[in-house]
Amino acid sequence: MKVLEAEKNIGINIFCNPYEGIGGKLRTKPEDFKVNEISHHPAENPNGKFTIADVTAVNWETNLLIRELSDRLHISRQRISFGGTKDKRASTTQIMSFYNISIEKLSQVKIKNVMLSNFYRSNQPVKIGDLHGNRFDIIIRDIGNNIEMDQVQKIASYIDSNNGFPNFFGIQRFGIIRPITHIVGRYIVKGDFENAVMSYIANPIKGEDEEVYKLREELHDTYDFSKALKGYPNYLNYEKAMLNKLVVNPDDFIGALNELPRNLLTMFVYAYQSYLFNLILSERVNKDLPINQAVVGDIIFPIRMNVLDAKVILVKKSNIKKINKQISKSKAVVSGILFGSDSVFSDGEMGEIEHRIIDNEKIDPRDFIIPDMPFVSSSGLRRPILGQVKDLEYDLIDDNLNPGKKAFNIKFELRKGSYATCLLREFMKSGDIRNY
Repeated sequence: MKVLEAEKNIGINIFCNPYEGIGGKLRTKPEDFKVNEISHHPAENPNGKFTIADVTAVNWETNLLIRELSDRLHISRQRISFGGTKDKRASTTQIMSFYNISIEKLSQVKIKNVMLSNFYRSNQPVKIGDLHGNRFDIIIRDIGNNIEMDQVQKIASYIDSNNGFPNFFGIQRFGIIRPITHIVGRYIVKGDFENAVMSYIANPIKGEDEEVYKLREELHDTYDFSKALKGYPNYLNYEKAMLNKLVVNPDDFIGALNELPRNLLTMFVYAYQSYLFNLILSERVNKDLPINQAVVGDIIFPIRMNVLDAKVILVKKSNIKKINKQISKSKAVVSGILFGSDSVFSDGEMGEIEHRIIDNEKIDPRDFIIPDMPFVSSSGLRRPILGQVKDLEYDLIDDNLNPGKKAFNIKFELRKGSYATCLLREFMKSGDIRNY
């Protein structure tokens, strides 16, 4: 099955199963993509400084929702915390904490398509990463008219036999309409701040608004920052903030980047690391190396109490049998490199793949120490190459939006950090990646 060009651009070059997909489209409406966070709830304390609440939102990206909540409550965003970000085109439920806000005040907040519930007080806030995973309930519409359950079962059985799917970073990591965050990150890592800026504010991408495409194209050709500042629509607020800086000083590209929020700047470097990870994982699968079993030279994470152990283990001839037994019991998982300044490479065949991909990029570990923007520097780490699926259920259902047609309903649970869209692409295998 042919991989989409847009997927290749983010380092995804393979499917893990050999069967024909069902096609279809995701997110025909936000409610078709339901996500319920499986969270670690802070302990209840009636005298605590934090109000904890479940927040259900439809068609709200997490960071925009935080901004709206802070405006309604008249507090800084720093007083609101959450476990993980969620996509906009979805119906999501997640836990949040609010510092020094009463339950009464929080319960009176009214925002369209947002519901707050299950309030209580705690001495502890919710922190980034304070979740075990996510439970998904998804409807895929516009599937082929002749799709049969046995076709779906073949794909599901293949994934089940592998105990999961390749744990790629999904398109959301790179930008759905403009998948360019890794490109910006590459230039930052290489110290080319001019191209980092121009890749963000210019660099027209097919699929975005036609008028904006032309404006970006003109800026790319002319470097006329003043004209672009006047012409860019107001919703491109980040681009306009950078352009405003460049109008004053056309050579201050680091200053222009610093107009962006720090978390976005950090995400650029993370996205580049994610792109390299995707390339490495694609190459492993292309080389017919297993993702659900270790080979000599692999580095594995033990899994204890459903949590990855920070202490990794190198696979040797002397321990491979024991490790693969643990992997088969979901008590360990093979890892791939997220390259940074202090990265640890695998040995053996996986190590050869990691080194080759990194060498092809002509980068050095020291490149991830960025003196001009030290807060985006990254030491690197490792990440599981297998996305493990729990409680997978699926069925063909009547499409209530298209009478007489069928839709595909799939439910499953993933560990935090795994992308549902990277499982769904194994079932769909067609369509515009932006539909994911």
